[in-house]
Amino acid sequence: FIQGKNRTQSILFPQSLDQIISPDNEVRIIDLFVESIRLEDFHFVIKTTKEGRPAYHPKDLLKLFVYGYLNHIRSSRQLEKECKRHIELMWLMKQLAPDHNTISNFRRDNEKAIKKVFRYTVSIAKQFDLIGGKLIAGDGTKLRAQNSKKNNFNEDKIERHMAYIDARLEEYNKALATADEDNKKIIEEEIKKHNGRKDNYENMQRMLDETGAPQISTSDPESRQLMIRNNITEAAYNVQTVVDAKHCIPIDYKVTNENDTRAMSGMLRRAKKILGTSDFTALYDKGYHTGSEIKMAVTSGINIMVAVPGIASVAPDEQYNMSRFIYDEINDTYTCPQNEVLTTNGKPYQKSKNRHYYTVKHYKTHACPGCPARALCTKNTKGRLIERSEFAPYMEQNKRNIEASPQLYKQRQSIVEHPYGTIKRQWGFYYVITKKGIKRASADVGFMFIAYNLRRLMNIIDKTTFTKFLRELVCKFYEIMVFIKAITVK
Repeated sequence: FIQGKNRTQSILFPQSLDQIISPDNEVRIIDLFVESIRLEDFHFVIKTTKEGRPAYHPKDLLKLFVYGYLNHIRSSRQLEKECKRHIELMWLMKQLAPDHNTISNFRRDNEKAIKKVFRYTVSIAKQFDLIGGKLIAGDGTKLRAQNSKKNNFNEDKIERHMAYIDARLEEYNKALATADEDNKKIIEEEIKKHNGRKDNYENMQRMLDETGAPQISTSDPESRQLMIRNNITEAAYNVQTVVDAKHCIPIDYKVTNENDTRAMSGMLRRAKKILGTSDFTALYDKGYHTGSEIKMAVTSGINIMVAVPGIASVAPDEQYNMSRFIYDEINDTYTCPQNEVLTTNGKPYQKSKNRHYYTVKHYKTHACPGCPARALCTKNTKGRLIERSEFAPYMEQNKRNIEASPQLYKQRQSIVEHPYGTIKRQWGFYYVITKKGIKRASADVGFMFIAYNLRRLMNIIDKTTFTKFLRELVCKFYEIMVFIKAITVK
C-alpha cells in the first residue's frame, strides 16, 4: 500500500498556502471577482464601534459567502467551522475566521448590496455577450420558509381553534363544579393553560384585523402558506425570476409572499431597464394570465406570450361557450353560433377580483326567447349575456401572439426551469435558511443566484480568459483607488 508521511516529522521547506492552492483552482476566480468590486457602488453595511476589535472587511465576508454558496454551504455556523479546517477557505480568507454571528449579520444587513452584486454578475455576462436580450422567460418557484404549516394561521384556522378551546373550557368548568379537592387543582391548571392559548389566538386575530393580512406565521412572520403543486401547500416564499434564453442566465429575481397573478408587470419593467430595450419577447405560464398585467406589457411595446388558461364550460353545450362567439371590433358586437348579433348599450359595469377593480360591458340579443338552441346556450331566463372586460383587446393580442409562434412558447420551460433545477435539486437549496422576513430571505436567495451565475460564467467562459478579464478589472480598480488617494492628499 502507498504509505503516508510521519505526522511528527519536521518539514525543512514548508509550503505556503499559495503553493498548495493550484493556479487553476476556482477559489482564485472567486477572490478576483470580489476584489474587482468597488465597494462604494454597492453600499455594504458594516456595523463598527470606536472601542473593541475592528470590523472584518466586507470583501472578506463576501468572499466567504460566495465560496460557501458555490459549495452548497449556507449555515453561518458551518461557514465558521470551515474557515478553520478548509485549506481553500484558509487561502481565500487569509486565515481569518469570523464567528457565526458576524457572518450571519453580514447577510442579514446587506440584502440590497447582495442584489447589486447579482446585477454585477449579469453585467459581466453582458460583456462576454452571454445575454441575448431577445427572448426571456419568467416564472416563480416556491422555497419553503423556516415556519411549519402548524404555525401558520388565517381567520378560519384561528376560529376553529377558538371554538375547540371554548368547548374544552365549558367541559372543564362543568367538571370543576363536581370535582374533589385533588382533581380541582388539575382541572384549574388545564383551564389556565387553555385560557392562555385563547389569549394567544385572540392576539393573532387582532393582528390580522389591524394589518389586513390574510395570514400570520409565528416563526417567520412574512412567510405565507402557498400552493406548491396540485393541492399541496407549504409555508413558503415565492421567488420570481427572469431568465435570458441564450445561456439560461437569470437577469432578475424578487422574493415575494404572494402568488404569480400580479407579478409579471414588475418583472417586465425591471427587465426593460436591465436589457436597455423593450424589443424582446417574454414567455410566461397561465398563472400570469391577468388582464391588467397583460395590458401593461402590450402598451409597453413588449411582445408577450402568456399561456391562456382553459375556460370552464359555462354553457350547457360547449359548442355555445363564449369562445364560440365571434367579436366584431368595428361594430363592437358579438355574433353567436346561431348567427344572431349581440349588442351593448355601451355602459361600463364595475367588477372586482381580489380587491382589484375593472370594468366590463354587457352584450345581449332580443333573439334569445325564440332561439331553438336556447336550452343548449344558457339557463338564464332572460337570455344569454356576454361580458367583455376592458382588458379583452390585450388578452386577444396575447392569444394571437401564441397562435402565430406556438413553437417559440414551448421553449419557456427549458429556459426558466434550468436555474431552478440546478439550485433546488442539484444544490439542495429548496428552502430559505433565514428567518424573520422577506429582506433576509431575499439576501439568502440573492447569494443563490450570485453563485448560479458565477457557476454559469465559469462553465461557459474559458477559465484562463475569465481569470485574465477579472485580473484586468482588479488592476483598473486599484489604479482608480491610487488616483483618488493622490487627489485627496493634494
